[in-house]
Amino acid sequence: MDKNQMQDFIAKRVAQELKDGDLVNLGIGLPTRVANFVPEGMDVTFQSEYGFVGLGPAPDDQCIDMRIVTAGGTPSSILPGGMFFDSSTSFSIIRGGHLDMTVLGALEVDEKGTLANYMIPGKMVPGMGGAMDLVSGAKKVVVAMEHTQKGNPKILPEVTLPITGVGVVDLIVTEMGVMEITEEGIVLKEINPEYTVEQVQEATTAKLIIADDLKEMV
Repeated sequence: MDKNQMQDFIAKRVAQELKDGDLVNLGIGLPTRVANFVPEGMDVTFQSEYGFVGLGPAPDDQCIDMRIVTAGGTPSSILPGGMFFDSSTSFSIIRGGHLDMTVLGALEVDEKGTLANYMIPGKMVPGMGGAMDLVSGAKKVVVAMEHTQKGNPKILPEVTLPITGVGVVDLIVTEMGVMEITEEGIVLKEINPEYTVEQVQEATTAKLIIADDLKEMV
């Protein structure tokens, strides 16, 4: 898979976590692709911290309105019944515990579900955005990311970068597999059949617990 195919593969699998009636926030980058793979017939409402509810999939080139964008500033569509409001209302939704799920990228995640996703020391960053609010306010936190960064593991025994939230991650989805954070550690529940368990573990410095009913990731 090339990078684009890989990100779509991850986003499509994350979309399987959606449930009918969910209110979901999608983070910058790869997570925004999840909106393109909502299962047919399912009613899911996407929220943006910019002040939208009812975001749809990426629009056709002829239908782009740059006032309607994802968290990363890329064009989005708005579905019938969508709403627009100010930032204070938007963050009241997030901080009030009304989000069923948030999907974010990550720089690092550790075996306790601690997330680092907003900065690398010494590098220019635009700010932490809404990530700290999202991981503390959403009922379920899903990390959607590529498994490694230039070959360097991103799933670690303990994060080394500035922390976004402690013990907040519920599920990690990468091109290699689907991993659940439990009290015992990280459980590999599904594996991409293109990889072996040994290859997934080699790319992961945290010790993986292999599920007894390990399934193929599709």
